[in-house]
Amino acid sequence: MKAPKAKKVEEQLTIHNDTRTDNYFWMRLSDEQKNAKTPDAQTQDVLNYLEEENAYLKAEMADTDQLQKDLYDEIVGRIKQDDASVPVSKNGYSYYNRFEKGQDYAFYCRRKLADNAVEEIMLNGPKLADGHSYFAVGGLTVSENNELLAYSVDTVSRRQYTIYIKNLATGELLTDKIENVTGGITWANDNKTIYYTKQDPDTLRPYQIYSHVIGTDATDDKLIYQEDDDTYRCYIRKTKSKKYLMISSHQTLSNEYQFLDANNPNGEWQIIQPRERNLEYHVDHFEDQFYIVTNHKALNFKLMKTSETQTEKEFWQEVIPHREDVLIENIDIFKHYLVVSERSNGLHQLRVIKWQDFSDYYIEFDDAAYSANTHGNPEFDTETLRFSYTSLTTPNSVYDYNLTTKERELRKQQEILGGKFSIHNYTSERIFATARDGVKVPISIVYKKGFNKDGNAPLLLYGYGSYGATMDPHFSSVRLSLLDRGFAFAIAHIRGGEEMGRSWYDNGKLLKKKNTFNDFIDCGKHLIENNYTSTEHLFAHGGSAGGLLMGAIINMEPKMWRGVLAGVPFVDVVSTMLDESIPLTTGEFDEWGNPKNEEYYHYIKSYSPYDNIEAKDYPNLLITTGYWDSQVQYWEPAKWIAKLRALKTDNNSLLMYCNMDVGHGGASGRFERYKMIALEYAFLLKLEGIYE
Repeated sequence: MKAPKAKKVEEQLTIHNDTRTDNYFWMRLSDEQKNAKTPDAQTQDVLNYLEEENAYLKAEMADTDQLQKDLYDEIVGRIKQDDASVPVSKNGYSYYNRFEKGQDYAFYCRRKLADNAVEEIMLNGPKLADGHSYFAVGGLTVSENNELLAYSVDTVSRRQYTIYIKNLATGELLTDKIENVTGGITWANDNKTIYYTKQDPDTLRPYQIYSHVIGTDATDDKLIYQEDDDTYRCYIRKTKSKKYLMISSHQTLSNEYQFLDANNPNGEWQIIQPRERNLEYHVDHFEDQFYIVTNHKALNFKLMKTSETQTEKEFWQEVIPHREDVLIENIDIFKHYLVVSERSNGLHQLRVIKWQDFSDYYIEFDDAAYSANTHGNPEFDTETLRFSYTSLTTPNSVYDYNLTTKERELRKQQEILGGKFSIHNYTSERIFATARDGVKVPISIVYKKGFNKDGNAPLLLYGYGSYGATMDPHFSSVRLSLLDRGFAFAIAHIRGGEEMGRSWYDNGKLLKKKNTFNDFIDCGKHLIENNYTSTEHLFAHGGSAGGLLMGAIINMEPKMWRGVLAGVPFVDVVSTMLDESIPLTTGEFDEWGNPKNEEYYHYIKSYSPYDNIEAKDYPNLLITTGYWDSQVQYWEPAKWIAKLRALKTDNNSLLMYCNMDVGHGGASGRFERYKMIALEYAFLLKLEGIYE
């Protein structure tokens, strides 16, 4: 089948006396065009082009149809279908989700904390999802008297949710219905007032906090707060102590919190510390103090406290000082203990501190590289800490840890069905590559035992490197389909993330963004030089901002990669960051820079994947996207592949799949998403000549 050829409509884009020519600017559609019942001519041209790309991919990958089916079957075959989460105790009830065999969506359940308590199904996911091509539950929270459930649902995949209220005693769905919200819901302590966040209708920026009284019309809801600075977003939550409601306004480099007595929803909100440029802080509450994790005069953050009546930063008192080699990520407060989630030398640490005498210790972990996170700890008066643990070879595990006796109980470990998996069949390593500027960059690697470091083995290198997001080593039962076929899998912990502390992030954004791309390339070179793989067998994978990474590295080092997977890739950086009507743009000026500033414009343009495509050979490339994506609009990858196909000088595969029903997160069903992974894996395996 002949490759699609997108039409060219020249568009001249000029700023700072510099003109870019965009022949595919016409692919952009407004939300009104996408939602129109009858497509106009431009919309139909776009739809036709996307369908042509999908048809071309199907034809080009037809020889892998059986392989894709086999991959899907074995991936799904490893999953325990009638599975359930570890119950979380809260306010006299035990809450959990469970799946039934063959179902794509979960049942959201609870039981009273009593002997022989009967299961209550709060939400029947399969029933609610019936008839929808996409379905996702957002917020799900129960009133303090345990009687009412507030939940939100998205059936479009643009992260625009609708809130509903259900009477858990009668099963009745109340008439309350609130549309176009972020999905998060917070109850006041009066059991009749909820708070939610509305989005800007064009940019989807969360900017308004409303209160709603159960049983009233949503048009009468009260606007509590509006965030007028378009670089900020706002949300609302309740402290673990249940004493305060908290409104958080935040952007990349600054936070501001307001608080209100949760027993008095009609009271006056108070600001803890007014926003300041480059001042970040996060607030928890304990007894009569606010506990504040902040970067105030502390690059890697420190822990402070202050009274409820004197909350500005001049009153903050130090609890845990700043350390240059340790990043404080968050805290969990209990009646007798404080648990601090830290990161040192790129690895998680859980530090336990006793309030009584401030004595402390660290929970011990065995793997060379791992991920350990606290979660599911809503109760205050308990000595049990719930945490999850995983590594590249250890399935996802949930532990209950006694903070006094230091005993840990394994509550659940991910069960890998099929009878072939053993933790002892796989090996993981943590090594360091030296980047071109001398910085040591961690790499986490896993492979099946028997893997030969002779340069002939295929290796998939994954990276992200933006927003300070850490890509911690974790187990994937899906990944076994590659490992069992001879692949190694590696994560490059590149700058732009926060694995090695706050400076790791600061040195991978704005005018230092190219460190991210250089690090990834240098990690790949290190793996080649040490015979883990070779250029004939090295593959790369990244999604979203990691898709930007993929676009940059194939422009910079096109001959280094056998093949590349780019998911929902952010590749048209200049045009997107110049358009403040697009979701995320204004909130990300401190991540990428504002190209209306000439210095940032030229720097961003120098690495923007779309703007740097040249007439040269490129590696094999598979791009995936979603038509309803609100984070990275579909037209970015669509324009990218059209321009690549017009200019590239090789005969390598250039394929794109656009799912016409989903957005940034992909398919919503429990199993449906694995069809996409089966396609991606088949693409890699085909290039290696592996069809079974």
